[in-house]
Amino acid sequence: MLVIGAGAAGMMCAVTAAREGANVTVLERNSKIGRKLYITGKGRCNVTNATYGEEFERNLVSNARFLKSGLSRFDSGSTQTFFEEAGVPLKVERGNRVFPVSDKSADIIDALLKEARSAGVHIEFDTTVLKVAKVRDDFVVDTDKGRFVDRQLVIATGGKSYQATGSRGDGYRFATALGHSVITPVPSLVGIAAKGTTPLAGLTLKNVKVSVQKEGKVLAEQFGELLYTHTGVSGPTVLTLSAYINRCDLDGAVLVIDTKPSLDFKTLDERLQDDFAQNPNKLLVNVVKNYLPHSLVEDWITRAKVDLYKPCNAVSREERGRLAHGLKSFDYPIVGLEDFDGAVVTAGGVDVKEVNPKTMESKLVPDLYWAGEVLDLDALTGGFNLQIAFTTGYAAGIAAARKGE
Repeated sequence: MLVIGAGAAGMMCAVTAAREGANVTVLERNSKIGRKLYITGKGRCNVTNATYGEEFERNLVSNARFLKSGLSRFDSGSTQTFFEEAGVPLKVERGNRVFPVSDKSADIIDALLKEARSAGVHIEFDTTVLKVAKVRDDFVVDTDKGRFVDRQLVIATGGKSYQATGSRGDGYRFATALGHSVITPVPSLVGIAAKGTTPLAGLTLKNVKVSVQKEGKVLAEQFGELLYTHTGVSGPTVLTLSAYINRCDLDGAVLVIDTKPSLDFKTLDERLQDDFAQNPNKLLVNVVKNYLPHSLVEDWITRAKVDLYKPCNAVSREERGRLAHGLKSFDYPIVGLEDFDGAVVTAGGVDVKEVNPKTMESKLVPDLYWAGEVLDLDALTGGFNLQIAFTTGYAAGIAAARKGE
């Protein structure tokens, strides 16, 4: 049995199949396994999310129904058991995110490698797959190190995100060559490029509502934290938004930040009125400085077309209204999403309609299996995408090993 890719999905598949008695060879482009695992969770490896059933499924963006069968046999609890039995103590943090107690992604990678070696998995490192074909009953895999032939093949090449780790979209090319349909890959969990943010780069806003709007319609919105960057915005809210808008036409769309989502316009207007009444002779810019971070105050007042240095008793009712409105509507024209290099995951991939959800076997090509990000499966941040990799890798490994007996 051949497995292309030694990432999370490929390694889980290989270990699972080998434990079932299969003779497994993994072909890996890099000199080590799990290159992308090293950088997940900012190097801490958010290995899964300790949620189950419908709660877990609510965090799946694409094809949640497809994963039901796989999750019923290998869910977050299964992943946690696998690594703890492999000698990696785990902990659960805010948002049910699961990390190794050591906060070291290397521990997760080392555990996968140890279990693979213990099960007898053979890994061919520094091996780039050039072409895949099926010749009669066998798969012929040509690489820069020679040809590999086997009855069964698992493709777990990942997507196109973080291309420096080796995820270059090769799996989509192999899929097309083998007759599969590919849903166009797009970046997900990625920053949004927008105009006018450069002067605010580095500023973080907490407890805000962030929405993407076009022609008066809200395409998606999130509450939480946002980070201004030199090219646009990022942070938890933005990454989540990107998962829901990555297939939208963003021409003419705007990003809108409500800095006071818990307060309505009337309440804000009354607060401003009270502050102005209590400080009639003070300059506007000094009285309102506690409403927003310092670097955003000037932008706010300027957007409202009010003189920064006007005394509060000279601010008109109309100007005060514009100030109140401005707190709930900082808008920035959207340029588009950042590219794959900055994306956490890839949305799109091999069409799951052509894959058996119980076994991950192709419905079109017998003995061909798919696992991980190469499939049209993606989720929100928090360990859900790695769980997809482990779930599909396990399913493919079990099915391929048992069919090959």
